[in-house]
Amino acid sequence: MSKNVTGTIREKKGLYYAVINYYGENEERKQKWFPTKLPVRGNKKKAEAILKQVLCEFEIPISKGEKVNLCVNQKIQIENTGDAAVVNVKSVISTKVAEDMSLDDFPKDQVQFLLFSDYLKKYVPLTLKRKKKIEATTYSAYVGNINNPIAPYFEEKGITLGELTAEDIQDFYDVQLERVTANTVIHYHAIIRLALCYARKMGYIKENPIEEVDKPEKNQFVGKFYNSSELSEAIRLTKNTKLELPVIFGGFYGLRRSEIVGLRWSAIDFDNNVFYVNHTVTTPNIDGKKTIVAKDRAKTKSSLRALPLNTDLKDRLLEIKKQQEMYQKKFKRSYDKKWLDYVMVDELGGLILPDYITPAWKRLLEKNNMRVIRFHDLRHTCASLLLNKGKYDGITLKDIQVWLGHSDFSTTANTYSHLDATSKVSSLSALSGAVSLAGCP
Repeated sequence: MSKNVTGTIREKKGLYYAVINYYGENEERKQKWFPTKLPVRGNKKKAEAILKQVLCEFEIPISKGEKVNLCVNQKIQIENTGDAAVVNVKSVISTKVAEDMSLDDFPKDQVQFLLFSDYLKKYVPLTLKRKKKIEATTYSAYVGNINNPIAPYFEEKGITLGELTAEDIQDFYDVQLERVTANTVIHYHAIIRLALCYARKMGYIKENPIEEVDKPEKNQFVGKFYNSSELSEAIRLTKNTKLELPVIFGGFYGLRRSEIVGLRWSAIDFDNNVFYVNHTVTTPNIDGKKTIVAKDRAKTKSSLRALPLNTDLKDRLLEIKKQQEMYQKKFKRSYDKKWLDYVMVDELGGLILPDYITPAWKRLLEKNNMRVIRFHDLRHTCASLLLNKGKYDGITLKDIQVWLGHSDFSTTANTYSHLDATSKVSSLSALSGAVSLAGCP
């Protein structure tokens, strides 16, 4: 017990409390009350005995800043170089000490001693406070990538924020490129870059090592796709199942999963045979918990679009709407009324989530011995069919950009340039008729 600590017993609402007086940081006088749970009447001596025990065991709380200063450990590393040995001493704040603290709790000159893995975990919540608001799905991706594989890799290396080098980051990229695509590593690069730029801005580090790192080149993705007969067969197999509408809207209209699940009856104009893609549903993992995020926004401004309603699909949608109304009457209080306006619901009104669609789609294909493609490849299937029809009906990549809701033409052109070659057959025929490639006899 410090000589600056004193104590007394106090009465409050008929009970005794042991009250400790002490001086904290900056010589500020503070009190801490401990309940004895003893009624005032006839228990004064017992309360005084408890006070005496509390005084013996009480330790003045230290501030988080003081805690850091006291717990910055020094690690000695010995490197043998021939006949000589180099002894390096570095300061490290242990993960255990740092776990219940935010970056603001640390003195600025001490943040550099955090393990880089710990710094990343403490930085990522700050992305939600940026001026440019990020989507819940983006935040979920940041957290997921930090938890695996970024933080475990750097934690194993024991590298602190202050000693992180461009070579360390480049080595991490090289290791990851052996198991994942360059596009995936680019996602890792994005969150590492954000975290290090923030560290430089706040003065935690003097130089930003990411500036000397070569960002991986984006690889050209070539998606798989079905031909018209395969798509027709998939639609036939899903008739009257939960996958029926996802496959139709995915393969025929090229909608994303989030757009399919976000379809609402109020967005379908049966009188004018048009429907609007203006709402999405996603299920990001936020702080370790899967969350349903429904919003009146699509992926980009261009994703908000109106599409014509196929006559056969219109009839089927009206059947499904009537069926849902029947289920609502049948199950009454058991029917989930939260999603009443949504097209993608089950018999009890529960929303059919994006996470259901992907594995269910794969199981369907495997069960029926169909060629396995990703559910998102139905979107590529739609583009492929449109391009093939374009040879005869004048459908261009620009038309496909609008149909699919891409934000700019380059996205469509880069993604489907390999498919566009099939629409140039007439150009090939014209050139072949004018120029002989056989050469002279």
